[in-house]
Formats: sequence, C-alpha cells, structure tokens
Amino acid sequence: MPLNFPKSRKVLMVILLAIITFMTPFASSILASAIGAISDEFDESDIVLAAMPVSIFLLGYAVGPLFLSPLSEIYGRYYVLVIANAYFCVWLIGCALATSLDTLIFFRFMCGVGGAACQTIGGAIIADLFPVEERGMAISIWMIGPMFGPSLAPMIGGFVVESIGWRWVSWITFIPATAAAIGLAIFSTETNHHVLIQRKTDRLRKELNRPELRSCYVDPDKPVLSHKQILFLGLTRPLKMLFRSAIIFSVSLYIAFAYGCLYLLFNTIPIVFREAYGWSLGITGLIYLTVLVGYAIGLALFTYLSDSTVVRMTKANNGVYEPEMRLPDSIYFGILIPITFFWYGWSADQRVHWIVPALGLVPFSVGVVGIWLPIQAYIVDAYPTYAASGLAAFMVLRSTVAAFLPLAGPDMYESLGVGWGTSLLGFIAVALIPIPAVIFKYGKRMRERYPLNL
Repeated sequence: MPLNFPKSRKVLMVILLAIITFMTPFASSILASAIGAISDEFDESDIVLAAMPVSIFLLGYAVGPLFLSPLSEIYGRYYVLVIANAYFCVWLIGCALATSLDTLIFFRFMCGVGGAACQTIGGAIIADLFPVEERGMAISIWMIGPMFGPSLAPMIGGFVVESIGWRWVSWITFIPATAAAIGLAIFSTETNHHVLIQRKTDRLRKELNRPELRSCYVDPDKPVLSHKQILFLGLTRPLKMLFRSAIIFSVSLYIAFAYGCLYLLFNTIPIVFREAYGWSLGITGLIYLTVLVGYAIGLALFTYLSDSTVVRMTKANNGVYEPEMRLPDSIYFGILIPITFFWYGWSADQRVHWIVPALGLVPFSVGVVGIWLPIQAYIVDAYPTYAASGLAAFMVLRSTVAAFLPLAGPDMYESLGVGWGTSLLGFIAVALIPIPAVIFKYGKRMRERYPLNL
C-alpha cells in the first residue's frame, strides 16, 4: 500500500507533483503582464474583456475539479492526473497560436480545466502516501507551486512580453510543464487505496472464480454503484460538501477571498506602479519579488510550526489527534492580511517612495500561506474519505471568486481610488479573521453533530 512505499519513492512523487503544481498556477497568472499587449494586437479597448484570458483560466480551475475528482475515484488518481496534465499542455499550444481574443479565452479556459488536476488530486495523493504526523512537510513542498507560481509568473512575463512578445509566455510555460508531466507519468504510480484494493479484488475474483468477493471498502449492505452513478455522485459531492457543510463553506470562503485578492493584485500592480511611478512593464514585474519573499517566510514558518503544533497538542490531548489541531497558527497569520491592504493601498495612493507599498505586500503573502496551508491540511484530515471531493469543493469556490474579483479591480480603483478601494478589501479581511478560531473551537462538535451523509 502507498503508506508503505519507500521514503525515497514518496519524496520523488511529491517533488514531481510539486513541479507540475507549480507550472499550472504559473500559467494562470503569467498572462497578467500581457493584458496591454493583447489589447493592442486584437484591438480591444475594453480592459475588462482584455483581462478575461487571465480570469477565465481560473474559471476552468473551478469547473475541472467537478469532473476530475469523481473520475479519480473511479479510474484512480494516476491515470486522471496524467491525462489531465497532457490536456493542459496541449491547450497551451493553442494559447500560443491563438488568432483572436475569443479563441485565446476559450483555450485558456480549457487549460484551466486540465491544470486543475494537480491541485484537486494532489492533496489526496499526499493523504494516501503519508501518515498525519508527516503530512505538514509534504504539503509544504507540494504547495510551493500554488504559492510561488502565480507570483513569479508576472515578473517573468513582463520581461518576456517586452523582449519577444506576449505569445512566448505560453511557450515558456509549455516546455517545462510538458517535461514535468512526462516525468510524473514515468515515475509516479497509483495511490488511491480504494482503487488499488478494488483492482486486487477484481483480479482475485477472476483467478479464484469467486464472484462473491468484495473490496473491504464496499459495504455489503449497499448496492454496488455503476461508473455512471459514481460519476454523478462525484460531480455533485463537492457541491454538496460546499453548501451542506458550514465548515467547508466558511474556510473555503476565507481562502477564496484571499486568493481572489491575490489575482486582483496581479492585475492591478502593473497599473498602480506604472501610473504612480512611471515604471516600465518589466521593472514593474520585479515588485512581485516582495510577494515571493513573504511566501518564503510564510512557508518556512508553516513548515516549522505545523507538525510540531500537531504533535504537541496531540500529546496534551492524551495522544488523541483532532483535525482542528491544524488551525491554531492560522488564527494569527490571518491578522497579517488586512495590514497589507491598508499599508499598500494608502502608501501607493499617496505616492510615497516605492519601497513602502512594495514592502506592504509582504504581510499579505505571509498571511495567505499561513491560512491556506493549515486549512487545506485540515480539510484532508477532517474528511479523509472524501479528501479529493473536499479539496474540489475548496478549489471550486476559491477559483470562482479569483476569476471574477480581479475584473472589478480597475473599476474599483477608478471610482474609489487606490487608497479607499484597497481599504475596502482590508475591512472585509478583518471581518473574516475569526473563521479559523471559530472552527478550531467548535469544529469537532459541528462535525459530530452534523455529519456529512454523501
């Protein structure tokens, strides 16, 4: 079973998974630096429509998990992940060769659908491979991609667009993404316990001529579902989890807001710094380095605190682990997010020295890491049987908000100004701070009183 794989094999699989999980969010935001160039080439004066290729990718992120999660329960995580990665890479070619804004938007949507697999299934793969006390480190490695990819991409994209044109942002994504997808296909394997046992059961049923044999995961008192029924159940399960579970909905909403603000910043940082400080597109992209610094700090803190906090609290709880033990640190990290909105917004609005708003982005990225990773680990631990569906629900809401919130950025800044527009986000962030604390205190009681019957 995957839990018994050699440690070297587990590490290799996590590294390969982390690489492809880096490339898909990288692809999601690298086009943010090319919005102006795309507008010029396709003669599009509507800045919101010109920004759609960035947002539509995230809408694909929202749609993809609804199909990919149940398919992974039927056919296994390996085959779904490999095929979805190939699907993502093929549509990148279409993005590079698009002849109109409409086709570019369509191709980007299809990229997002395929690119969602590594984030939808990745957490479940880690849950398959590692016991609870070792997952924090594995999740930290895997989540380097979603953290660093979207922030590094616009920085690189700005120089690429200025030097060799906006189409090359897709080509420079396609080449390493394809290499990572091939590596994962060669060196990875199936990890879904249910699928592995079912395959073994099917084999023994034929070899021993024992049609009555069933997987240990199959309830003999319930009818065996067809693939069509499983697919339908899987399509609806993430949505049921999202809207029937106050826990899943609240933590997903919190991350969705933070993630949406991240992409809003990606779309508006070039506007703010080019207008306020007269910078070139390439130089403006260097501002994202401060976001990366924050991610590095947040990731280091999470890696240091996560598993040690779990071990300490489990010991204090007479050796009994509770999933809510993942959440205490996120309570403090959440305080950092609104600090950025007031700091960055008003310093940019008043056009003080550029280093002030640039440094103001650091608390945001530290805070995002500090709430995102514990909450994602919490979902995996709290709902291990439905880990893939839980992460799919988490990703659907997160990606939907991230797809549409950035489109409001230009109009928001135009009507309210950078200071008050960003402060509005800060007030919302303040209102969301208590969510991890409430789940930490009442989560176990809520899960026991209102179990998910899916």
